[in-house]
Amino acid sequence: MKKIVITGGAGFIGSHVVRLFVKKYPEYQIFNLDALTYAGNLENITDIENEPNYTFVKGDIVDAAFIDALFAEHQFDGVLHLAAESHVDRSITDPLSFVKTNVIGTMNLLNAAKTIWKDDMEGKRFYHISTDEVYGSLGAEGLFTETTAYDPNSPYSASKASSDHFVRAYGETYGLPYVLTNCSNNYGPFHFPEKLIPLFINNIIQNKPLPVYGNGKYTRDWLFVEDHAVAIDLVFHEGVNHDTYNIGGFNEWQNIDLVKLLCKIMDEKLGREAGTSEQLISYVKDRPGHDLRYAIDANKINKELGWKPSVTFEEGLEKTVNWYLDNQTWLNNITSGEYATYYEKQYAN
Repeated sequence: MKKIVITGGAGFIGSHVVRLFVKKYPEYQIFNLDALTYAGNLENITDIENEPNYTFVKGDIVDAAFIDALFAEHQFDGVLHLAAESHVDRSITDPLSFVKTNVIGTMNLLNAAKTIWKDDMEGKRFYHISTDEVYGSLGAEGLFTETTAYDPNSPYSASKASSDHFVRAYGETYGLPYVLTNCSNNYGPFHFPEKLIPLFINNIIQNKPLPVYGNGKYTRDWLFVEDHAVAIDLVFHEGVNHDTYNIGGFNEWQNIDLVKLLCKIMDEKLGREAGTSEQLISYVKDRPGHDLRYAIDANKINKELGWKPSVTFEEGLEKTVNWYLDNQTWLNNITSGEYATYYEKQYAN
């Protein structure tokens, strides 16, 4: 039985990947390694927590001794590395925590994998999940490709760029078998409500302001998280060693247009008069180093592995809104802080 460790598996994207792997691959033993910091929520994966091929491990990738011992004990065959500090605003106020988790944490995982695989790397794989933000900012035209030069502009993207470079360096220097992907903005169920879409859904429900940075003209490519999980599955199993794949939604939206579409959908779902939620929009001071536009060219993964998004952004956004409206207990547990007690209630004895 293959042993696969997925870091950050109680987080947003990680929980979808854990769920997919546990359900799709009963022949694998899946270890979910998460430190349960503020964005880690075990309520994201209650549906699979009792599956026989699933094990949760609470631990911090920054703790090198812990990581070394964990890898030595279980002799993992594969690593899917999603654990990261990921919120740009937080990186501006506390950049060092991003260096610790995203750079040092990744180094600890690389070192542990290198140690246990040094005598036999056949069938082993280290999969590093990264972001399109490492490429910097685009103008009005053009797309990020796998060969676009790195040009990070925030402490968050700089920390992710650094970790990407270390993964590739371990491949070149030590022969570590790896694959790496850079994805665009994810959205969908179980997204912690600090990011734009879940935050604004919650604010609309609560009739709170919708703060839009600058003039709202910033452009992002959006990727439905369940589609991303499918792509991760494909790359892990079929991607070429030492290769990089960009994963995007094949669409771009300016922030203000996205917010207005979200307002329209929410008004319809909540039975409010058209235009009601738009009145909550407020323009706020821009954040430092705000990249104008991100856009992913995902043709490589489409041509080589046959992946493409299953939903349009409009379809995915409606699915997302429906999920949040149907799961307001989950949302309330986040905003109240109740979710943070789940581990103690279910695991701590």
